[in-house]
Amino acid sequence: MLIKVLKELFHSELDKIYSKEEVFSFFHMLCEAYLDKSRLELALIPNLELTPEQETLFLKALEQLKRDFPIQYIIGNTEFMDLTFEVNENVLIPRPETEELIYWILESSSKEAKNSILDIGTGSGCIPIALVKNLPNSIIETMDVSEKALTVAKRNALAQKVNIKFIHHDILQLNDLDHDYDIIVSNPPYVRESEKNEMHDNVLKYEPDVALYVSDHDPLIFYKHIAKLAIKRLKKQGYLYFEINQYLGEQLYQILNNLGFEKIEIKKDLYGADRMIRAVKN
Repeated sequence: MLIKVLKELFHSELDKIYSKEEVFSFFHMLCEAYLDKSRLELALIPNLELTPEQETLFLKALEQLKRDFPIQYIIGNTEFMDLTFEVNENVLIPRPETEELIYWILESSSKEAKNSILDIGTGSGCIPIALVKNLPNSIIETMDVSEKALTVAKRNALAQKVNIKFIHHDILQLNDLDHDYDIIVSNPPYVRESEKNEMHDNVLKYEPDVALYVSDHDPLIFYKHIAKLAIKRLKKQGYLYFEINQYLGEQLYQILNNLGFEKIEIKKDLYGADRMIRAVKN
């Protein structure tokens, strides 16, 4: 099959499901992954003939996309903070909003500082790896309840040649942390069950529930527990950072205030939604 014919097939099958721009992007992401060719290179060789093996890969991807399977899982990686991360169905696909959280942490952290940092609920390892890349003198630990997620995170750390301590534990089962930290950061599950109807099918069907959803009965369960640990184990003037549910920021603000945190600040994401919060232990 010629590459230009395959491109037409993708549009004829997928334009009714996705926007034309998305289909265009999907197709060229697959070309980068399967053919190692850029958009410009493909434009110069519209009559490129695919091998049977290449054709099979593209057609399999086409069927997966028709079922809303995320393109990042199909190609097996995604970009985050200008780094490439392996992703699969055991980890969340890193979002641009989480990049904003990283940049916020970096704004208040000296590159030369030897901070002790704990990340809770690491998934692909995107937060701790991005932090250690930008704060190379820091000592970083990261935790997750999922062994499969930690396996992916460890491979990402190895690929990025960074040194991180990985901990397999359910944070809700911990009554204390091993030592004190300068920074504690977490992007815990925060989507309420009642908000599932706001999620796209590619998230609902394929991304791990354990990393996404909480009950409507106690949607801030992770935040409350982590904050209680943090108020004990953060060093004086240490920072606590969370990515948050845009609808629950004020409730979380009050929880942190009641625990004794100071300089509490809610920050909006690039879409104008309350998406992260920072607090300081006095």
